Amino acid sequence: MAAAWPSGPAALDTVTVRLLGVLWFASVTTGPWGAAAAGGEEPPKCEDLKVGQYPLVHISLTFHKYICKDPKISDATQEPVNCTNYTAHVECFPAPKIICKDFSGNETHFTGHEVGFLKPISCRNVNGYSYKVAVALSLFLGWLGADRFYLGYPALGLLKFCTVGFCGIGSLIDFILISMQIVGPSDGSSYIIDYYGTRLTRLSITNETFRKTQLYP
Repeated sequence: MAAAWPSGPAALDTVTVRLLGVLWFASVTTGPWGAAAAGGEEPPKCEDLKVGQYPLVHISLTFHKYICKDPKISDATQEPVNCTNYTAHVECFPAPKIICKDFSGNETHFTGHEVGFLKPISCRNVNGYSYKVAVALSLFLGWLGADRFYLGYPALGLLKFCTVGFCGIGSLIDFILISMQIVGPSDGSSYIIDYYGTRLTRLSITNETFRKTQLYP
């Protein structure tokens, strides 16, 4: 006589537990980290893991492998404190029960509290020019050329001063250009803007830009 398959909520819990057990066994025995533990392949580098939040069930089939801290922002520059050459680094923590090689090349069994690697993030070069100050000067004193003097354009500032902002037309144009962040500091640096505020991102197409063929229905 065939055994009866259990029914009801208890049966659902039993099936769930058995399924998780099978998945865990398969991931340990056939997955890349299982092979590494068995003496097969080497554990991957921590920076090669996939980004995401910590999983609720720690099995190798999950796509969530590490999580990174938010960068520490400087109050003066509104950029990451370790920003150098348009690049900063944040600490990343592999998920618990993950085995990988940290930034020193050491094979480590992580518990979720150790730094596995430093992830590079982009940052901007600023040199003390505040976006809020530039907009305020352009709005209230633009007819005197104060905005251009502040941004490092003394010739244009003097010209606006002598012509009362080109009879107001130049002041209006400069206010629009500065507000849209089209006109910036003369030294090529970026405005100081709140790190989590509204920023303008310019997109450009170069010879290295990949152009994907547009498909129309």
